Amino acid sequence: MRLKKLLGRFFGYLAMRRGSFVFLWRKLGSPDGAQWAAYVKRHGGLHHMGEHCFIQQSVVITDPAFVSLGNNVRLTGCTLFGHDGVVNMLRQAYGGEIDSVGPIRVLDNVFIGHQAVIMPGVTIGPDAVVAAGAVVTRDVAPGTIVGGVPARQIGTVAKLYATLVEQTKQLPWKELLAQRADPNEPASPELNAMRVKHFFGSGGRSTPEAAPSRLSA
Repeated sequence: MRLKKLLGRFFGYLAMRRGSFVFLWRKLGSPDGAQWAAYVKRHGGLHHMGEHCFIQQSVVITDPAFVSLGNNVRLTGCTLFGHDGVVNMLRQAYGGEIDSVGPIRVLDNVFIGHQAVIMPGVTIGPDAVVAAGAVVTRDVAPGTIVGGVPARQIGTVAKLYATLVEQTKQLPWKELLAQRADPNEPASPELNAMRVKHFFGSGGRSTPEAAPSRLSA
């Protein structure tokens, strides 16, 4: 395990510095979303990326040169399309020169959920949320939450935040949340154990400490 960590750090250094050995870094180093965002910012070819972004490794960006990300953008397992692939079929079938591309502008403080699809020519935010599985075909207004296929407004970020603040006050682990130095750090074993006990009681087969998850990269 120690050797794996050392190799992960070594290949991570090479990936960040030179853009090389990325596969080995991903396999041995398991970069988190902040680390992967830093790599994408440096080597991913985006038009622009701001600060404090988070990008999971499973995110697909088909045309990075057409993508601009603001500050505090969180991308989780989504797909950003900068082109419409139907063009190639139509050109082959009917001839002629046609094209369908567009920029994607994700402004400050935006979260895009798992398996959401963002189509070309879309601006999202600022201060917006795209729900998991949504297909975004038009602009997402500031301060709104969208979901569905095609995506439509289903709420506001201000109301969601206020609701979560009130819900969190009732959680038995709220004190542990308050003790975290960095709100972005992973949940501690103690925090996860308290959550599991709250959800399922104390009769489970394993605890987070005894059985760390292998279900995600």
